[in-house]
Amino acid sequence: MSWAPAFLSNPERFMAFSRWAAPMFGAIAVILGLVGLWLGFSVPDDYQQGQTVRILFIHVPAAWMSMFAYVCLAGASFLALIFRHTLADAAAQAAAPLGAAFTFLALVTGALWGRPMWGAYWVWDARLTSVLVMFLIYLAYMALRASLDDEAKAARAAAILALVGAINLPIVKFSVDWWNTLHQGASVFRADGPTLAPVYLWPLAFMGLAYVAAFGSLWLVRIRGELWRRRAEAAAARAARG
Repeated sequence: MSWAPAFLSNPERFMAFSRWAAPMFGAIAVILGLVGLWLGFSVPDDYQQGQTVRILFIHVPAAWMSMFAYVCLAGASFLALIFRHTLADAAAQAAAPLGAAFTFLALVTGALWGRPMWGAYWVWDARLTSVLVMFLIYLAYMALRASLDDEAKAARAAAILALVGAINLPIVKFSVDWWNTLHQGASVFRADGPTLAPVYLWPLAFMGLAYVAAFGSLWLVRIRGELWRRRAEAAAARAARG
């Protein structure tokens, strides 16, 4: 990945790329999302879950994206610490609120799904608890950045927190395998292939891709906004000195 430092060291190249990529990903997200929702609402009721099975198409992609966004946050934080690239730090800062939003959506929809399936909105299940911890890490990252006036120190401290918090990712992923939990195991990404019926797998695939495209679009927009903010503050500081 030798291209990554080169790309991240050139904000102008990124701005040129994101100018057309952000709306393109946004349009793709809308199209895939509409198709996924149409297919999702057209599926038959599940023999065990009834109509509540349709929460699957909102909850599962949100859970996937909560982890994917954290991978992006941790990766950008690592590059910012090692290579000290402004764009990498801006990417990390921009990813945190998006990851927190996806994680919150996963928790809320999971609670709504858990009530008819488990008889409770919340149980201290290993998967649920580890996802809640990830949500709290997102919040702590954002709070830490906002609490320090020195932006360089805030960026470094938050990046270290993000990398330490990445320890929780394998716990989230493998919690259903390591402990006895109420949460079901993987039914899509399995070595022996998906166990989910195709009638449910296809709308889930469309919704998953829609979430990825939406994250890509919003992430690029937020990075652009963060870069513009930093440029404006730098220009104001130069004007104040001059």
